[in-house]
Amino acid sequence: MPANLAALAYLIAGVCFIMALRGLSSPVSARRGNVFGIAGMIIAVLTTLADPGVVGYELIAVALLVGGAIGTFVALRIQMTAMPQLVAAFHSLVGMAAVLVATAALYNPAAYGIGSAGDIRLASLIEMSLGVAIGAVTFSGSVVAFAKLQGIVGGSPVVFPGQHWLNLALGLAILAAAAAFCAEQSTGAFWVMTALAFVVGVLVIVPIGGADMPVVISMLNSYSGWAAAGIGFTLENTALIITGALVGSSGAILSYIMCRAMNRSFISVILGGFGGEGAGPAAGAADKSAKPGSAEDAAFILKNAGSVIIVPGYGMAVAQAQHAVREMADALARNGVRVRYAIHPVAGRMPGHMNVLLAEANVPYDEVFELDDINSDFRTTDVAYVIGANDITNPAAKSDPQSPIYGMPILDVELAGTVLFVKRSLAPGYAGIDNALFYRGNTMMLFGDAKKVTEAIVKAL
Repeated sequence: MPANLAALAYLIAGVCFIMALRGLSSPVSARRGNVFGIAGMIIAVLTTLADPGVVGYELIAVALLVGGAIGTFVALRIQMTAMPQLVAAFHSLVGMAAVLVATAALYNPAAYGIGSAGDIRLASLIEMSLGVAIGAVTFSGSVVAFAKLQGIVGGSPVVFPGQHWLNLALGLAILAAAAAFCAEQSTGAFWVMTALAFVVGVLVIVPIGGADMPVVISMLNSYSGWAAAGIGFTLENTALIITGALVGSSGAILSYIMCRAMNRSFISVILGGFGGEGAGPAAGAADKSAKPGSAEDAAFILKNAGSVIIVPGYGMAVAQAQHAVREMADALARNGVRVRYAIHPVAGRMPGHMNVLLAEANVPYDEVFELDDINSDFRTTDVAYVIGANDITNPAAKSDPQSPIYGMPILDVELAGTVLFVKRSLAPGYAGIDNALFYRGNTMMLFGDAKKVTEAIVKAL
């Protein structure tokens, strides 16, 4: 394919990717955004395959078949509750791809048109250094995030004295190894830089506590984008540079938005310096008693309400209760009750987790509101139905300076006339702290599986 035609095709692919991000910014246009993304990827892949410098189509075909088969298998079997760890696993693959491409370019630079062994262009050496460092951090950090989310390792923060100073020292050592690599083209310096970056990836994620994992997923998404951009520079592939920059920048913007929603420092997130606080003191569960209720009690309260706000959380995802929730909302609407949904920016374990679940249940988009748009309405709402959400409704975020979630904006469900809280037990949430809302006078606890409890309420209605 002529160079000018290839450049034009890559430009069209880049525009499609921009339109994809634009579409994905709203649930209403998300399907259209996905179509644009698929179209852009098809154009980019076909353009790359048409390049005269591409050889070994047999190996490419085998790789596509193997990768496609694995992807199809995973897509068909994965549960919505496992989407956060799946995303983390995908991020790790992008990071490792960056490391492997940089390694291949180091040992066979002529194949990439960046010089010869021992005589690689300085600009290419810098690009390789950035690509391998960011890629290695992304890979090992994503693996740790996956292990935490999957429950392979504990979700509690892992901290030790001098942790931040160690991270700083390793960061400076990576810069020194990169400088040595660029100056001498030493393979030893390259592998030292790579190994140190793998270690840093682990160290910046292990101190992250469970409540902050959604921000981690978002930031790793950004890292994977910059790693892909680094690959693009090494391969001199315009589409990959554009795609990586779009993912990297949009991921960073999303992380910044989520940091504001959690009252976290954006710089601390990048450096892995947050989430390591110990859990605050429990809310004195031993000295307080929760008021349990039945599905019939909840149905009576809901049916006689004028307005209801449903607050979904990770417990809804675990129980796959979104369809039952939609049935309950429809039954209430038929009785003249106004029903809306309140979504916290970090509900679940990845950005948009609850929105996807509600969309799967065909919940109308105009009934779903973000925290800033609906939080002031709780004060005039008859009933708040909290299903599996814990930390994002915990008043300790406003009242307990010792709490690890202190300062995080929460959904003010305690201001509603009655709070119906669906939960299996009084156990603390992912942040590891007790929720004082359980023991408020206007709270009724509905203990049990979220789906079964909601289905029982629907039956009672």
